Amino acid sequence: MPTRQPNLGWAPRAALLVPLVAALLPLLANCGPARNQFAPPCPRPSFLGDAADLDIYRTGTAPNGPHDLTDLVLQARIVGVNGNCKEGDTKTQLATAVNILVELTRGPAMQGQETDVPVFLAVTEGDTILDKHVYLVHATFPSNVDRMTLGTGEIDMILPITATKSGAAYTVLAGFQLTPDQLAQSRRNHRQ
Repeated sequence: MPTRQPNLGWAPRAALLVPLVAALLPLLANCGPARNQFAPPCPRPSFLGDAADLDIYRTGTAPNGPHDLTDLVLQARIVGVNGNCKEGDTKTQLATAVNILVELTRGPAMQGQETDVPVFLAVTEGDTILDKHVYLVHATFPSNVDRMTLGTGEIDMILPITATKSGAAYTVLAGFQLTPDQLAQSRRNHRQ
């Protein structure tokens, strides 16, 4: 019976491919990104505890006294602060986009279906406030809805960074822009 020889027809072809692949490797090495594409360290998101809740009551009720539920116009709370960041136009800039999420509940004293709620966004470094802006969150309640969650939409910021200070050195702080009476009421509510 004749012995069968293994088919080595692929060996000469592989021998031809090895130099070709070796010649292409330097070209393939330059196909990747020109620089590190990992996301840079972002600021820490947070919200101010005393300013994270807002209760608006019908005018004419005692601002510091007890309120009846029937006087409640709107109840609001911050439920999230999220965002992302990427390198800015230069190596000394960090482009940050932040969205503040707010849950709104319509109270029995609310007239109409629309309201604006003022929220603030501040950038801090340690205990120092570097920048602060107030934004209005506009809500239109459908006739059969008493609670909704809305966002501010992306708020863009440019933060300065250096080789020794990344975006992690900052805190992005959100809350409601409260009047002194509203702040006192929020503090009383948190103590209860």
